[in-house]
Amino acid sequence: MLAMLGSIGMTMIILACALPTYNLWWPIFCVLFYILCPLPTQIAKRGPNSDDPSRSAHAMFATIGIVMSSFALPIVLARAEVIQWGACLLTLAGNVVAYTTILAYYFGFESSDSGMW
Repeated sequence: MLAMLGSIGMTMIILACALPTYNLWWPIFCVLFYILCPLPTQIAKRGPNSDDPSRSAHAMFATIGIVMSSFALPIVLARAEVIQWGACLLTLAGNVVAYTTILAYYFGFESSDSGMW
């Protein structure tokens, strides 16, 4: 199920770039945010005092900043008329599906005994 959701999200991003109507590859930079999104949480979990509440708050703040940036990038590009609004909407829909997949992975497969969230 996670693989299917990830594939659908990436397909939406690629369609936002490759459809002949849009034909610009700027929205593909949102994939960098997908790669960066789990890093603050992983770094905070691996530390020596991973149960520290301030450490988890900083990790959550950094993760939220990365997620919001991935939603803001296509909107800014569309407002600056670099990409069309249809490509922006496809990218935003791909973001929703991709982040749903990441959340499903964390809630489904990560151990709940770490006390991170």
